[in-house]
Amino acid sequence: MKNKYDVIMIGAGPSAIFCAYELMQKRPETKILMIEKGRRIEQRKCPKRDTKVCVGCQPCSITTGFAGAGAFSDGKLSLSPDVGGNLPEILGYERTTELLRESDQIYLQFGADTKVYGINEEDEIAKIRKKAIQANLKLIECPIRHLGTEEGYKIYARLQKHLLERGVEMRFLTMVKDILIEDGEVKGVITDQDETFFADEIIAAVGREGSEWLSDICRTYGIETQVGTVDVGVRVEVRDEIMEELNQSLYEAKLVYYTPTFDDKVRVFCTNPSGEVATEYYENGLAVVNGHAYKAKDHKTSNTNFALLVSKNFTKPFKEPIQYGKHIAQLSNMLCDGKILVQRFGDFIRGRRTTEERLVRNNITPTLKDAVPGDLSLVFPYRIMKDIEEMIYALDEVTPGMASDETLLYGVEVKFYSNKILVDKNFETNIQGLHAIGDGASVTRGLQQASANGLSVARSLLKKWN
Repeated sequence: MKNKYDVIMIGAGPSAIFCAYELMQKRPETKILMIEKGRRIEQRKCPKRDTKVCVGCQPCSITTGFAGAGAFSDGKLSLSPDVGGNLPEILGYERTTELLRESDQIYLQFGADTKVYGINEEDEIAKIRKKAIQANLKLIECPIRHLGTEEGYKIYARLQKHLLERGVEMRFLTMVKDILIEDGEVKGVITDQDETFFADEIIAAVGREGSEWLSDICRTYGIETQVGTVDVGVRVEVRDEIMEELNQSLYEAKLVYYTPTFDDKVRVFCTNPSGEVATEYYENGLAVVNGHAYKAKDHKTSNTNFALLVSKNFTKPFKEPIQYGKHIAQLSNMLCDGKILVQRFGDFIRGRRTTEERLVRNNITPTLKDAVPGDLSLVFPYRIMKDIEEMIYALDEVTPGMASDETLLYGVEVKFYSNKILVDKNFETNIQGLHAIGDGASVTRGLQQASANGLSVARSLLKKWN
């Protein structure tokens, strides 16, 4: 049959990459098609890095393209099953540990830094743990391998070259418009180029950028889901001196807090020592805040940034976690003419808008140059505001100076997970042959578990074919 493949992958992020890598290693004759709405990695250029102004590229090169949003992330590999997704719930703790170790070896093979943070600083970590306990914070100890934004890009470029040389077919700047399903079995896909491709195994690895699209597909075809967690909050920026102890010992301190007022879970996520706050753009120009850090010394700043995310689990009849997060981000965009809002913590707790004058006299200079001074109370519900405030005061007990008036809060940071897709241990949905993996399916929440997820699915297919 024309246009017939063994496997079609929707998306070319880490989960799809590692799945394709494993299939070609173990079964080189496998015929694979990867369909990606963004560009080849060498063509992923963001004009804003030179112009400092977003020009509205479609599709956005920061969130789409080979390696997905991971290509321009800070590139942190969390080497513990306790961090980064739900693989332990599906595969078990020991199996997840093994897959993380194997995916880490592949990153090393393609040039990852051999240094791992959080394994040799036992005395320093013990001191941090004690202060965290005293502040009712839970320190999740997780070894971290830091790729760095520019080095991660190079590693994924090598992986792209490797897969192409092995015969993996890739179609870029192409959207999957629909999935062909007959009698509860997957048959193929239709693209926005009106091309039809066929395969008995379809892997939806769409990442966060494609999570809304995947939710629509689930509704259309009755793919079983449950409402996932909504993660919404701010990106915090402080001077490196404030975070020095945590940065040197852990690189990324993963701290979890249950707030005294509402008992809501708030977590520290994606810390970038000497990094930059950045803007991510999604479909229809929606701007949300993120952060990254480079390995090269000449690209380092004097500030550390990290996300504070409030995790909310809603009950019926709520079923639109993505739309909820987008609504909050749109409020912020509306106030800032499509840019990111920044507020000093001192103004945040006093309920007043940050002005240009107060921002200019700050010791902390914003690394996101086009952020607009404003008032987050016009964006967030009171409950989320209170959660953020209480978390910052708790963090101040671990790293004094965090609750300074001059600490910067950028909004809004939202993690767009879809409704959680129900899958079996082969990550197959209730539609035969349709697998859902990675962040877009709410299976994972980071590079390393996404990569391990890809390896797992590849092995389940190899077992099935044998």
